[in-house]
Amino acid sequence: MGPLPITVVIITFNEAANIRRCIESVIGLGSEILVVDSGSTDGTPEFAHSAGATVLHQPFLGYIEQKNFATSKARFDWVLSLDADEALTPELLDEIRQEMREPRFKGYHMPRLTNYCGHWVRHSGWYPDRKLRLYDRRYGAWTGINPHDRYDLQEGLKSGTLHHDLLHFSYDSLSDHLRQIDRFSAIGAKALYDKGVKSSLLKILIKPLARFLRAYVVHGGYRDGLTGLVIAANSAHAVFLKYLRLFYLHKGKTI
Repeated sequence: MGPLPITVVIITFNEAANIRRCIESVIGLGSEILVVDSGSTDGTPEFAHSAGATVLHQPFLGYIEQKNFATSKARFDWVLSLDADEALTPELLDEIRQEMREPRFKGYHMPRLTNYCGHWVRHSGWYPDRKLRLYDRRYGAWTGINPHDRYDLQEGLKSGTLHHDLLHFSYDSLSDHLRQIDRFSAIGAKALYDKGVKSSLLKILIKPLARFLRAYVVHGGYRDGLTGLVIAANSAHAVFLKYLRLFYLHKGKTI
């Protein structure tokens, strides 16, 4: 079976370290690989083009908006949307090929297995972390609250579930994670502010604690050893920063 009438869509910004692995993992699956780049300066577009992708340039619109834009530019209605730091396993690629012979649903979730600083994380609320990434774009859209996007099918439509893992190569170091927490907490606070959500001293105290307990205890982060403790602590730190920044935004300040 040759390539399927699917467009693989990837949004990028300075992803030279990841983009080739991502593209190579989908070679032979879809008839189009489309990379939408938002101004990379590290050679990402050139890497993507040399790996066989079509590259479009679009200034960053927001995670949700960028993915909807990229989906709209796909040649085919069936879309597989990946982040640049993700890759299909050979087993997942074969499973998609088999399912797409006669699709039973308008969208499909797949379990995502994350590599954190060299460790595969199977607890902490990070696995199976099912994501709807394969979809018929005529029946849904990217939604959520930036920077946390999700694809939603139209009301009343059920999604299918694939069984093999989508690999996610998240952070190479603790410093990488802390930098993203700083950036994402600012984006998240602004998104909540724009929706009229309020923060408070109680939320700043309670929500990080609840996040830590959920990740470390409820979702078994302790079973991931030191990595699970780091993930739970950083998750709590991210929530703390988001609600602290939201608190100051309502006072007309930024931190």
